[in-house]
Amino acid sequence: MQFLVNVIDDGQADAAGRTESATQAEATAVDVLNERLGDAVVFAAGVSAPADGIVVDARGGGSDTTPGLVADSSEFVAGFWVMELPDAETALRVAHEASQACNRKIELRPLL
Repeated sequence: MQFLVNVIDDGQADAAGRTESATQAEATAVDVLNERLGDAVVFAAGVSAPADGIVVDARGGGSDTTPGLVADSSEFVAGFWVMELPDAETALRVAHEASQACNRKIELRPLL
């Protein structure tokens, strides 16, 4: 099964006064986790600041664009993993480890 593991910034970037909120220690802990997980990590990446986002709505022949995120929130996805894991129980365990490594909340969702 594949899972989307989102890293949620709930104020860390703002508090640090920069776009990238991870400290060097957090980045190192995430690297160690990635190394340990090996091939289970299909893809992983950080995501740019919410101000860099653009919402595009071209439904019905329109061409609306709006800067920012789809929803105004103090929380946003700051990075993510796509992981191949055997089951939901393992995914939940790995999500706990990811939360500890990056010192952030994690949103875990199975991919369809």
